[in-house]
Amino acid sequence: MKKNLQIGVVGIALFLAGTAVGQKVSANRHPNLAAAQNHVEMARQKLSAAQQANEFDMGGHAAKAKQLLDEAYGEIKEAAVTANHK
Repeated sequence: MKKNLQIGVVGIALFLAGTAVGQKVSANRHPNLAAAQNHVEMARQKLSAAQQANEFDMGGHAAKAKQLLDEAYGEIKEAAVTANHK
């Protein structure tokens, strides 16, 4: 359980580090995409809370969901970048 907690903390740190480095979509230019990113962030926070409440015993499914949310977050950013070049 201690190892799972450490992995979770590292994962959260990496996610926050990634989002802090200019990954946010401009709410002024792309309000819908920015809102989508916010929803992804909230979903990830809820998954972390669920993992803690269940002592990280979720068969790896919550961790996989968080990984997919990280990918979605990046894809939303790429959608904004693409829209900016039109």
